[in-house]
Amino acid sequence: MQKILHVSDNPEHFSSIGSALAQIPANNTTPVIIEIAPGIYHEKLTINKPYITLRGMGESSAHTVISYDDYALDLMEDGSKRGTFRTYTLFIDTHDVTLQHLTIENASGDSATHGQAIALYADGDRLMIDSCRLLGHQDTLFTGPLPEKERQPGGFIGPKQFAPRINGRQYYKNCYICGDIDFIFGSATAYFEHCTLESLLRTKASAQSDLVSTTSTLHDSGSDTSALCHSNSDMVQKNYTLPPIQGYVTAASTPEGQEYGYIFSDCRFISKDCPSGSVYLGRPWRDYAKTILISCELGAHIHPAGFHDWNRENTHDTVYYAEYASFPATSDYRPLSDRADFVQNLNEQQAGYFAKELVLGDWAPDKL
Repeated sequence: MQKILHVSDNPEHFSSIGSALAQIPANNTTPVIIEIAPGIYHEKLTINKPYITLRGMGESSAHTVISYDDYALDLMEDGSKRGTFRTYTLFIDTHDVTLQHLTIENASGDSATHGQAIALYADGDRLMIDSCRLLGHQDTLFTGPLPEKERQPGGFIGPKQFAPRINGRQYYKNCYICGDIDFIFGSATAYFEHCTLESLLRTKASAQSDLVSTTSTLHDSGSDTSALCHSNSDMVQKNYTLPPIQGYVTAASTPEGQEYGYIFSDCRFISKDCPSGSVYLGRPWRDYAKTILISCELGAHIHPAGFHDWNRENTHDTVYYAEYASFPATSDYRPLSDRADFVQNLNEQQAGYFAKELVLGDWAPDKL
């Protein structure tokens, strides 16, 4: 039998999400639903107990917001930088967790001065994110586990630095996710269905830094920067000269031999402000990255090549980038008109291999 906890300003309820989570035993085996009243909750949270659902009780996901503002360039007490993997607003470190009707936000601001900033760090099996908004800039959503090895010392400092790398299945349904540089990244098997992925315009300075970083050594701590997670139409009105590349939606690090990586099914890739052809669908954080699009709508901001190789030609023989039945957001745009030679165009039979039931296996989140 499930248990329901309430978070609100009612004196008989929990006053914070963290206090409600603390009441759940570490060895929990009973499904627990935490119903969260509309409002903004400035909390940095960890869910490390299974069978928990966080459910926003507002009219939409925008009415119940979990927000925090840690960022990678922040200095710790010992003088070191916080780094990417300690910046999360919400960290899921267990199995069988569901988020519903929530906004998870990293509100740290312009990553030209703040660096990477994770909103949701999801590391576990059977994680369902349903009708949520994930807001950030660079590295908005990390789908753990971490890759086996870091590329530079200290690149993985954080809660899972020394933990075993265990692949988990994650399901994102009817979600909105925004960002600019690698804003969905990691090693998990993750299925995105009916989601909207919005690429944000960056400042002139931060976009220029990307032109340098994409030709330099690939670092785990990252070197690209980005702008505020709000409309930057005021920047366009000032007539800045924008560099050609504004961002990358994904940066998968699928381990060698893992059957599935990222699958986007019936999703929309949009941008209000990014120029035409200025955003890649993805680039490989590790050499065996897998990202597949099935029947997705592509806006004109998507680069005609589709994917980028991060200037590592060896990955042309190792990555699995593919799409089936992509279609344009407008009639005057022809998506992937200059498809990179390492990006596959699937037929109907091949696309069937990436059906949700096959990807998620014996887990059927829609039946929960």
